Amino acid sequence: MRENGIRARHKRRYKATIDSKHTVPVAANLLDRNFAPAAPNQAWSADITYVWTDEGWLYLAVVLDLFNREILGWSIKPRMRTDIVTDALTMAWFRRRPAPGLIHHSDRGSQYASEMFQSKLTEYGMTGSMSRTGNCWDNAPTESFFNSLKNERVHGTRYATRERAVADLFDYIEVFYNRSRRHSTLGYHSPVQFLQDWITTQHERELAA
Repeated sequence: MRENGIRARHKRRYKATIDSKHTVPVAANLLDRNFAPAAPNQAWSADITYVWTDEGWLYLAVVLDLFNREILGWSIKPRMRTDIVTDALTMAWFRRRPAPGLIHHSDRGSQYASEMFQSKLTEYGMTGSMSRTGNCWDNAPTESFFNSLKNERVHGTRYATRERAVADLFDYIEVFYNRSRRHSTLGYHSPVQFLQDWITTQHERELAA
């Protein structure tokens, strides 16, 4: 690596995003690591991560469709309150407007367990599912997205302001990841392309039937 001028990117400081020490009821792990649904809008996963800027922390909440690994909803705020996860869910719902019965999977954090968020799931006709305590593998696809985001964009980048960080996160999610980044799980297609190919195939099958 030294001979070729290659430097490793190292993880930055750790910031806890899960507050599972609460008395609010939690949901069972209905997803049970079924990370490959047969169609879009059957199972979504959600999580929160953090980004450091010279002005302080920013928190990023996302909602991911497990079918094509597309980030459907996201919200970025300087504080990790319940509205960060409800805003991300609302964006995802408006983009897809899924039929009732979709499984929404998350960790057991207080934001997802809150009455406000659970009411939003009920309003959208979704069924809540939560990871087991301290088991990040129960939400592996979303953790994988955060790992890609940090290694490919955030680590090695200094954000002088929160505004610059928000702009860069938007660019990564909407311009690069969803539309251009090739995903090994999707046969090296981007999430958007994978979904478009599936829709085309479904339409061809209907015409042939």
